[in-house]
Amino acid sequence: MAEQTLANHSDRLNAINIYPVADADTGTNLYLTVRAASQAVAEAEPADVGATLAIAGRAAMEQARGNSGTLLAVSLAAMAEPLLGAQRLSGPLLAAALHRAQLRAWSALSEPMPGTILSVLEAAARGAISSESALNGDESNQALAEAVDGAVCAARDAVVLTESQLDPLTRAGVVDAGGVGLLLILDCLRAVILGEVLQEDLMEGLSGYKVQDPNIALSMPEQEGVEVMCTISLTPLAAAGLRLELDGMGDSVIMSAVTEEPDAMGAYPWRLHVHVPSAAVALEAIHAVGDPNNVSISALTASVSEDLHDVL
Repeated sequence: MAEQTLANHSDRLNAINIYPVADADTGTNLYLTVRAASQAVAEAEPADVGATLAIAGRAAMEQARGNSGTLLAVSLAAMAEPLLGAQRLSGPLLAAALHRAQLRAWSALSEPMPGTILSVLEAAARGAISSESALNGDESNQALAEAVDGAVCAARDAVVLTESQLDPLTRAGVVDAGGVGLLLILDCLRAVILGEVLQEDLMEGLSGYKVQDPNIALSMPEQEGVEVMCTISLTPLAAAGLRLELDGMGDSVIMSAVTEEPDAMGAYPWRLHVHVPSAAVALEAIHAVGDPNNVSISALTASVSEDLHDVL
């Protein structure tokens, strides 16, 4: 359901995508990331809730696109951890999973900012925890319904707040695209749990989200630079060193372990995302510490003249 919903909303999400850069691709990135997760689950053997979500999270991490897609993938992988071995989802488990997701997502980004998908994820976790706590650990279906409703309601309020939390959004008069995308995904979860349809009025009143609203992203000043993403196997110490180096040369640095299982050398596979002026400089730093795979490089704007194929 989330895959189809994001496909339906991708154009509007792209139109309000102006932070951290106005590259008009948040909707597309979230859709492609969720599609990778969905396909992996469809091809997997039946498993418990946590194992299934772990499969989805790993696939999403390996194929994540953009800031929002990467943070969503990190969140999915993190949510799987409290759910391992569970045969069914409950209110307490949902609250624990969302809490783990928001902690992992905030820590994955070198410079986390309020007013983004991170704020919406944090609010969703608080909403689920508050609703679940009021029911004193009740594991009934009714308690699960209360928890997911609490998460969606809190996430919706947080999306509205994003417009006032980040100056670029305030000036443009729009809410955060990544936050809206996460809200849609959470409402898909609510619909599946409750056996209902998506809430038609969920998007009403969100600044910049009417179909007739202009494509704000296309009117924003262009920004030079590229987005570099890859997967690389590193020890935690080496990963910390690489993060520090990338922080010095670019921004929007996201690094998170794809799995919690190290290899024989104590290294973990890490998914890496960074915005840099030059892909060549970033790749040089990456190659200096390991051999990356699943490398992707995308121009932040069409004005970038660097030959991306050459640097690959």
